[in-house]
Amino acid sequence: MSSKLFVGNLSPDTTGEDLRELFSHVGGVESCRLISDRETGRSKGFAFVEMKSTDEANAAKVKFNGHDLHGKTLKVNEAKPRNQ
Repeated sequence: MSSKLFVGNLSPDTTGEDLRELFSHVGGVESCRLISDRETGRSKGFAFVEMKSTDEANAAKVKFNGHDLHGKTLKVNEAKPRNQ
């Protein structure tokens, strides 16, 4: 069962491919979605990474929360369900 992570405090230089490559070091990445502003197209500084299993997501949280990427310290947490 896949598990989705919230990745915050991203540098404007960070791409979805950067995140996919980084998180693939701990397991399979199902999807990676970098969130951008609709009007400007600029990154909002956060993304959602979906890992193939809960164990891989937990390993990613432990390994990458506090990790430096492009000069910014990542904040990695379990994504909360979206309020509809």
